[in-house]
Amino acid sequence: MALEKRTVELEDGANPELADMSRRFWVSAFFSLPLFVLSMAEMLPRDPIGAFLPHGSRNPIELALAAPVVLWAGAPFFVRAWASVLHKSPNMFTLVALGSGAAFSYSLFGTFAPGWFPQAFRGHHGEVGVYFEAAAVIVTLVLLGQVLELRARSKTSGALRELLGLVPKTARRVSNGSDEDVSVDALRIGDQVRIRPGERVPIDGKVLGGITTCDESMITGEAIPVEKRTGDRMTGGTINGAGPILLEVDRTGDGTTLAQIARMVGEAQRSRAPIQKLADTVSAIFVPVVMGISLVTFGVWLALGPEPRLPHALVSAVAVLIIACPCALGLATPMSIMVGTGRGAAAGILFKNADALDQLEKVDTLVLDKTGTITEGHPEVVTVKTFGSWNRTELLALAAALEAQSEHALGAAIVRAGGKEPQSVSDVQSIGGQGVTGSVNGKRVQIGNAKLLAHLGVELPNGSDVDQLRGEGQTVVFVVIDGALAGIVGIADSVKATSAEAIAKLRAAGLRIVMLTGDNAITANAVARRVGIEEVHADVPPTGKADVVKSLQAEPRTVAMAGDGVNDAPALAQADVGIAMGAGTDVAIESAGVTLMKGDLRGILRARHLSIATMSNVRQNLALSFVYNVLGVPLAAGLLYPVFGLVLSPMIAAAAMSLSSVSVILNALRLRTARI
Repeated sequence: MALEKRTVELEDGANPELADMSRRFWVSAFFSLPLFVLSMAEMLPRDPIGAFLPHGSRNPIELALAAPVVLWAGAPFFVRAWASVLHKSPNMFTLVALGSGAAFSYSLFGTFAPGWFPQAFRGHHGEVGVYFEAAAVIVTLVLLGQVLELRARSKTSGALRELLGLVPKTARRVSNGSDEDVSVDALRIGDQVRIRPGERVPIDGKVLGGITTCDESMITGEAIPVEKRTGDRMTGGTINGAGPILLEVDRTGDGTTLAQIARMVGEAQRSRAPIQKLADTVSAIFVPVVMGISLVTFGVWLALGPEPRLPHALVSAVAVLIIACPCALGLATPMSIMVGTGRGAAAGILFKNADALDQLEKVDTLVLDKTGTITEGHPEVVTVKTFGSWNRTELLALAAALEAQSEHALGAAIVRAGGKEPQSVSDVQSIGGQGVTGSVNGKRVQIGNAKLLAHLGVELPNGSDVDQLRGEGQTVVFVVIDGALAGIVGIADSVKATSAEAIAKLRAAGLRIVMLTGDNAITANAVARRVGIEEVHADVPPTGKADVVKSLQAEPRTVAMAGDGVNDAPALAQADVGIAMGAGTDVAIESAGVTLMKGDLRGILRARHLSIATMSNVRQNLALSFVYNVLGVPLAAGLLYPVFGLVLSPMIAAAAMSLSSVSVILNALRLRTARI
């Protein structure tokens, strides 16, 4: 298969393997459709095509339609099959080449040397039955699977390119006391960069001067902006808040945080097991056995069979290959996966590939991100405590009026809680690292943190419960009106209403539940207690989440990871099954094997039930396909001839092959009514 680049480039480079496979698929579909219609026409009432296209002339036309499909479009599969023989490692492509090659070769022989075939192997019109359509359809379906898999991998690369594209292309470098705009690629470690309020940070570095807040949600997944002072680190792609800052570059190029995340996602994606590993495992035994039986059949008929011996030997050997053709085996997994994924989509559960369905039933450990997964993902006012004569409505109305005019880090939550009633607001000023102050309806209103209270000389009254609120994971904001403390506002990322219920059911199903978050330990443990999680990993940096997943896998554990942010992408890709929330970032969704469109943790339980049902259905289909082979191969080899004088015609073998495929399809369709 084509090699992939280790690093993701900003340029949307074409995928040559995807382009080649897509071209081969469309060409094969173009020829296979009329070929299929032509071959199936005689099964329709009155054979509508027979009126103007006699049976004697159909074989050459079918050959002309099948040849481009098998010989050109399917050429890569024969190359890979030959490689599997050389390396003594039969796989899915060995099966494809065996089935399509046998059907095509037999049909070619029947078209140009029909006299070699005994009368018993001719149809009621006198011509030798051919199976060009079987060879072409096998190749076309496998090409479709290859295109879908390659397209999924390309989407992941596209999401990573969009992520890297968030970083500005230019930066304002400070040199010799003046500012100049330069390309980010021209920056070197030690350079100084000036960043204005509201701008995206162009590169990783340390703050040399200034006080600001930084929206790091795209990296950490945490919704509450982080205060930045001299010495603190900032990450390229994040958004600077209210204050201008001077940054010293300490990472460039592939060393930046976003580049590391992109590289980790790519590495984890490449390390995943192939989707067709189940078929490859089966074929390692199945292919040599069938080929051996076919060769033995040929030899026995050639030595002991009736005259003409060579045609009998050839036809019987080919009948073995045709009845053992991997149509049913090839359909066993894809049909169940197709129906299962459709059933999941109807329930708001999107599976990217068969590997996710296969692995989810084996999962014994579930790792959950906090923000946006267990919680809602955006800060809201949770607690309002007033003092003196102030009530909740009045306090929030004044606070919201002031915050609507400022860039306070948590102001949006207060504005949502207090509304936007018309107020007279003036003299608004931002106090770096402390809060905001201004005049609302003639009253002096000041909103901020504990540092603001200390600066104003305002003391907390007894029973303020500030420590308790912080212990519950709330960020406390103080509201001072006309020099006196009027109230306390507790802001937190609310836990989703269904999280506790879902986690309880997941634990009851035997899963080990682990919370993994970049938030501080106090907030993380407070949320964990509310939803019933005992194992918590807090203060984990973006690049460290995948390491936690790796450590769990090394125990060994089969790990599923659920998250929604850029910071979760490496862990989602590293996990045996990545589960993304539907409202999450594109890179998280593309890195995951499963997406929950409703963002409800109960969807994980439904997805697991569907995985168990689907993989059970796959195993049933494999059993059905092998039952036909176990019964059919000996008959095709001539088991009945010594006793009854009967030889299984390749046409009957093809009918049995089709019947096995129909059985597999009907069994897979039962998944449409599966209860999840």
